[in-house]
Amino acid sequence: MLDLFLESFRIGEGTSRLLNHLVIVAMDPTTFFRCKSVHPHCFYLTTPGVDFSKDKRFMSEDYLKLMWRRIDFLRVVLELGYNFVFTDADIMWLRDPFPHFDSMDEIYIACDIYQGNSSDKRNMANGGFNYVKSVRATIEFYKYWYMARLLHDKQHDQQVFEIIKREPIVAATGLRIRYLDTKYFGGFCQPSRDMNKVCTMHANCCVGIEKKVPDLKSILNDWKNFTALSPQEKEAKGSSTAYPWSAPNKCRATMITFNF
Repeated sequence: MLDLFLESFRIGEGTSRLLNHLVIVAMDPTTFFRCKSVHPHCFYLTTPGVDFSKDKRFMSEDYLKLMWRRIDFLRVVLELGYNFVFTDADIMWLRDPFPHFDSMDEIYIACDIYQGNSSDKRNMANGGFNYVKSVRATIEFYKYWYMARLLHDKQHDQQVFEIIKREPIVAATGLRIRYLDTKYFGGFCQPSRDMNKVCTMHANCCVGIEKKVPDLKSILNDWKNFTALSPQEKEAKGSSTAYPWSAPNKCRATMITFNF
């Protein structure tokens, strides 16, 4: 998966320059050494008393610890004064996303299901991709988000986000959240249908790395075929009503939500 993730940056439009700004966070020694062999910027994030060296199945106890560890880590990044884009490794970067982060909002977050309005709280957020500005409101939000895990036992960070985003205490901070349109930030839950506009494709709503990897390979193959087209062919493909991706295939049997 790491190889596919890095390859997407190399073949995407305007994304190869971002590799020097990419820090890969490893959660166990094996992954850290593997990262160092293929990428110059790797960080080993330790978690006392937890072994993240093996695959953690969705919603297992160690899976939840992993999800909450990253929220606490990102809170520290914000407190250090850094804006960041967080991305899961099962997201293919096909275009530079930064032109879409151009408003006054403090948090931009991808969606499993997008309802058509970027400020609509009915959008189903996905914490696997987000751009966050380092300001007081976001720091306090990440602190509250992490604390809220104690109030919502055995739920992962994304489920808790969906709960607390509606709470008055969050609204009182003035925090502005923008939900990213799946036309540009798509995934297997709700794919982008226009390869002329897509920035990222996420293997979301799919359980199991053994299913995700073949489908992500298909996404990159589709992208390579698209970029080899003439400008006229690309324009025609973008305006077509045909589904542009050969994936999901392996993931199809385990899709949590499937919305074409």
